[in-house]
Amino acid sequence: MPTTVEPVTLPAPVIKPKEETRAARAPGYLVICWNDPVNLMPYVTHVFQTVFGWTRKKAEKHMLEVHNQGRSLLVRESFEEAHKHVEQLLGYSLQATLERDDS
Repeated sequence: MPTTVEPVTLPAPVIKPKEETRAARAPGYLVICWNDPVNLMPYVTHVFQTVFGWTRKKAEKHMLEVHNQGRSLLVRESFEEAHKHVEQLLGYSLQATLERDDS
């Protein structure tokens, strides 16, 4: 007696979207704040909250990095946004620089 073969249904392939690599994105710029002997820690925390809209906890984390390590990488932005942030920080008498992110 002949046997009948049932068709097999395979699951549809899962296609993952390409993940964008850092190199494929527009170049970014880093905003770095440096330690100085003038500004008090609560003031620096306040400035970070004001300029970036951060919570007190996040602002204090970056303030402590500045205090303990001498610097803190605050944000990675487009050139225009990073430049704006550096100008704001300088306006509050903090030492800040803009660096191109080549990584």
